[in-house]
Amino acid sequence: MTDRVFNFSPGPATLPYEVLQKAGKDVVNFQETGIGLIEISHRSKEFMSVADEAEANLRELMQIPDNYKVLFLQGGASSQFFMIPMNFLGEGKKATYLNTGTWAKKAIKEAKLFGEIDVPYSSEEASFNRVPKQDEYTVAEDSEYLYYVSNNTIYGTEFPELPKTDKMLISDMSSDILSRPVDVSKFGLIFAGAQKNLGPAGVTVVIIREDLLEKTPANTPTMLSYKTHADKGSMFNTPPCFSIYVVGEVLKWLKQQGGIDAMAKINREKAALLYGAIDSSDYYRGHAEKESRSLMNIAFNLPTPELEAKFIAEAAAVDLNGLKGHRSIGGCRASIYNAFPVEGVVKLVEFMKDFKAKNPAA
Repeated sequence: MTDRVFNFSPGPATLPYEVLQKAGKDVVNFQETGIGLIEISHRSKEFMSVADEAEANLRELMQIPDNYKVLFLQGGASSQFFMIPMNFLGEGKKATYLNTGTWAKKAIKEAKLFGEIDVPYSSEEASFNRVPKQDEYTVAEDSEYLYYVSNNTIYGTEFPELPKTDKMLISDMSSDILSRPVDVSKFGLIFAGAQKNLGPAGVTVVIIREDLLEKTPANTPTMLSYKTHADKGSMFNTPPCFSIYVVGEVLKWLKQQGGIDAMAKINREKAALLYGAIDSSDYYRGHAEKESRSLMNIAFNLPTPELEAKFIAEAAAVDLNGLKGHRSIGGCRASIYNAFPVEGVVKLVEFMKDFKAKNPAA
């Protein structure tokens, strides 16, 4: 290992060191072709093989059924906020959205441009500190789908299980995809920006059931139709080649770790260590209610904003980087995605104990 710090940033986030090393080499000379990875043709046999292998490994890891397409798109996860309703809604159609955080709220705003949106649950008044229990909302009978964000990066909340409904599920899994098993067959569409738990910024993975490709209204712009990209294998235009390559390398790494089940076990252990430190006293206070706690993003506060600022600065001085909470809620946040090492969590917990001892609350 080199002099790398422990990177708790929420995204772009830490990646496996082995992946970074290989990418660094391939950027200069990809597979001994004499051409750098970021200058090789996306239609070359070498890059086509990269894209095909990335898709195959994602299908294997997530057990994606054959009647689903895997797309590698641009525009960030935020573009999905309008692409989904643009492709699936229209005049007279309705969808149900659960408002559990900033990104759900943004998706609701975009969706209202294309159809009637029902929001039967919101935790906004409680600073988005929880996700709903099953009996706390009702999905409108005439809804085309139920949309939810599986993990709320800013607030450190996560759905512990899939919402139960006979309606089609659509989920933004940007910050917890591949962190735990999920039954893809329960969804019409899953999407994830890569930069949190899957790879670098620049590519958004979309997993879409094939029959939905025919629902797109005829007046949908070509580039914003899922069918356009599905028909061309994500090669309708030049794709984000470097980002797809790194996603592919992360998927190989994930297989080497034992796959999603093995990663889920490690993620539970990492989160338990950190929540244990938070729960050991009232000095550190978790933002999320216990039943809604995220395994990926752990948001917490100290007794005062001044102590929080000191905590973040002193942590950075000992190579515990990126612990500042989101500006909307302040405090601290530790993002411990798949690639974040257990050793970093152990070091943070030790630092928390030491900091508490040296900086008692007034």
